[in-house]
Amino acid sequence: MLYIVIICKAACVKLILHFKPKFIIMKTAKFFSLLILLVLPSVIFAQDELQITAKDSIVQRSWIFGVGFNAVDDSGNVFDGLFNVGKEWNIVPFPSRVSIGRYFKNGLGLEAIGTYNEYKEGNIIDAQVVNENISYFGIDGRITYDINKIIGETGWFDPYVGIGAGYTDANNKGRGTYNAVVGFRTWLSDRWGLDFNSTGKWAMSQSDGATNHIQHAAGVVYQFGIEKGLSKRGEEKLELLAAIEKEKERQRDSINEVNRLKEEALLAERLKKQQEADALAAAEKAKEDALNKKKAEIKARIESLGNVYFGLNSSFVNTKSKKVLDSLVQVLEEIPTLKLKITSHTDSRGTSKYNDWLSQRRVDRTKAYLLSKGIADDKLVTEAYGENMLLNECDDNTYCPEDKHAVNRRSEFVILEF
Repeated sequence: MLYIVIICKAACVKLILHFKPKFIIMKTAKFFSLLILLVLPSVIFAQDELQITAKDSIVQRSWIFGVGFNAVDDSGNVFDGLFNVGKEWNIVPFPSRVSIGRYFKNGLGLEAIGTYNEYKEGNIIDAQVVNENISYFGIDGRITYDINKIIGETGWFDPYVGIGAGYTDANNKGRGTYNAVVGFRTWLSDRWGLDFNSTGKWAMSQSDGATNHIQHAAGVVYQFGIEKGLSKRGEEKLELLAAIEKEKERQRDSINEVNRLKEEALLAERLKKQQEADALAAAEKAKEDALNKKKAEIKARIESLGNVYFGLNSSFVNTKSKKVLDSLVQVLEEIPTLKLKITSHTDSRGTSKYNDWLSQRRVDRTKAYLLSKGIADDKLVTEAYGENMLLNECDDNTYCPEDKHAVNRRSEFVILEF
């Protein structure tokens, strides 16, 4: 309709300029004024829908206080046995880390951290096994940078990197350290969130035998002294509103109504596209959330059934395991689109080659039982892992009682499609 108004107005202007009789000028003015009254309210209504809301604001400055846990890997090499939790990580069973920091609009943050830990007897510390429990103390300061300043604000996920220095008393050896940290915070609300990070600590001097180590941390953070400002999207909205207002003011007393209406139409179209994009994104998110919720419900239901367990050197599906599989058959029958991956495992006893063969037998037997109950073959995918995915510390070099080995002799079920 707007384009019809523009074309009509342009034609009227040409008639006025060509003929210029008084009666044509008067009638054209009345006709054009009527069209403006009909079209302009719809344009103004579209503009009024563009508003700055709470979703367009973000935290720009704040204080953050945190309390949590820390785990120290001081085995003697920063990257050797990085995930050997049992022998190289040291953790105390109570909150052992406290932090306070000030964070600024430009993405920088200043943070002070205090930690306590205890090296456990029998763990590897500075490349040696310690024979007693040894206290660990650390005081650190660091400067961090919010990566969202580069990749864009999310409002709930804040990855960061940082550097700093501190003093650590570890393994009865005091040392100054250079620190580098990488981590992220995920916000549950404007004030409460969770913080996860890992810090590499390099000794300033290793002349006394002090080595480098890694300190992982996880905890709860509370944000206060909050100063908010507009997000990038909010600033774009504000700029757009200002542009609309400036354009309206510039053209308010202008006789060139065609140009004014054209500009407002373009702005209204831009707003419409933005609203359509927002609506599409919201619909896609709702769809994704619904799928994730459904998958989580199915996963929880399958996990509640438990695993299928086997006897030592056996691939026989016993009575207890058949009950688990019968319940799984009910789930597969209720959800025709569900497709599962069956994985089978052994304990660490026996050779790797034998355990690969045995786990294949177990996964075949597990699948065969489900097929015997009427489940279609195309709904089941299998994979045998042998002794490669133990659930505990019971490897070839560790003695374990039978009940711990039994945990590893299992078939598990993973959702592929639903």
